[in-house]
Amino acid sequence: MKIGIDFGTSYSAAAAVIDGAVRTVAFGEERQFRTTVYFPEAVPDPSQFELTDALEAEVDSLVRNARSAQTRALNEAQARREQAARLPADQREAALALILAPAQRSETDLRRDAIRAVRRQWLEQQVREARASAASLQNAVYGEDAVEAYLSEGFGNLVQSPKSMLGYQLAPHVRQTIVGIAGYILEHIRLSASQQLGANVRSAVLGRPVQFRSSLGAAGGDQALAILTEAAAGAGFDEVEFLEEPVAAALGYHAQSAHRHRTLVVDIGGGTTDITLAEVGGAQAPVVLGSWGIARGGVDVDLSLSLSRFMPLFGKGATRVPAHHFVEAATVHDVVRQRDFQRRDAYREVDAPFGPRLIALQQTGNTTRLSRAVESTKIVLSGASDSRAELDYIERGLALASSADDLAQAADPFLGYLTELLAEVGAQIGEPPAAVFLTGGMSRAPYVRETVRRCFPQAKQVAGDASLGVVSGLAFAAARVG
Repeated sequence: MKIGIDFGTSYSAAAAVIDGAVRTVAFGEERQFRTTVYFPEAVPDPSQFELTDALEAEVDSLVRNARSAQTRALNEAQARREQAARLPADQREAALALILAPAQRSETDLRRDAIRAVRRQWLEQQVREARASAASLQNAVYGEDAVEAYLSEGFGNLVQSPKSMLGYQLAPHVRQTIVGIAGYILEHIRLSASQQLGANVRSAVLGRPVQFRSSLGAAGGDQALAILTEAAAGAGFDEVEFLEEPVAAALGYHAQSAHRHRTLVVDIGGGTTDITLAEVGGAQAPVVLGSWGIARGGVDVDLSLSLSRFMPLFGKGATRVPAHHFVEAATVHDVVRQRDFQRRDAYREVDAPFGPRLIALQQTGNTTRLSRAVESTKIVLSGASDSRAELDYIERGLALASSADDLAQAADPFLGYLTELLAEVGAQIGEPPAAVFLTGGMSRAPYVRETVRRCFPQAKQVAGDASLGVVSGLAFAAARVG
């Protein structure tokens, strides 16, 4: 059996066509799950070091070796002095001056240095074992459970939106870890689908954006597809194909359209915005006429809202803390930036209340808690005039009230990119489409719908299933290809 998989920046889903109808795969009680993974990387605690019998034997060995080396050095120095003493008088003094007296250390000193060496080796071994455990991902937790596990455990790594990292420059060991994370997510999907559909699922059609988020240009897209292909193979898929996500959404919309017409599919997700122009509906097969995309989406609105409303509570614009520190703190889907922020030791000299707040934000889990508060504020303000975020984990009694105007201001840069893309599409397609089909999580936002309406005022606006519009189309594609 072949299934469709929407491996999303924010959420992932899977579905298949059974007896002509789309059947989505359940993940717990939900039809999708947050594309987030937590895996423990135990931080060695120096206070747990104890001299076991084995380590005591290592200490004794080091002491014996050090004692022997000290004895050899003393004997060698004595031999050189005796040799120098046999030299002529005019050479003897210069030769003796070149012979340095070896340090003579007590048994206590030798043992103390040996214990330090064994302790250092023990710590390095703990780090290696932790990294090996993290790399294997055997204890990984996914979805909303991953966030809760990370916050409750208080250590380890939380990787949010691994899809957003696929197109960036990656060190070999980081690439291997990302392949492993994506592979375990895809394996979780494959096994869940096999169990629920009663078939051994070995093939899939994976959605892909028109343009991946990338620092490598077109090469970033190639790298992303290579990583996903390798991850799918490791997850047990014998065959995997890719289909642009807005094209998939067009297939899903075609299945519910009785009359033939041109439609513009606008798919706005967490990391990307993709558009496809297609002829859909009726008895004929759908025809894709063109696709466009930008690497912008809901996470950009989150970042803008965090920087404009939340980060001033931590001193942005009121202190000399560099602006990029606040970007690092707010960019929770970038593991490297998160580590850079959490490891900085630069806020003890920052005046209160900002210095103590920044130090509190560095504590494990607090940037994730803040990110959830930002996302919740965005969602609330999309349908209400005001919102309040409680930040007691930073400072007792700390809270932030925001208004719909604040969200509008934060969303304005993204809407600018969206407007430019829609204008470009409109100029290239000539005749306006009969309908605009909206899907993707961000398509729920009223300000997004209004922006699309202003760009295509004559087109009928159709709201698809924001969460499952793409995966439904991928399921139809899998059924057709299969």
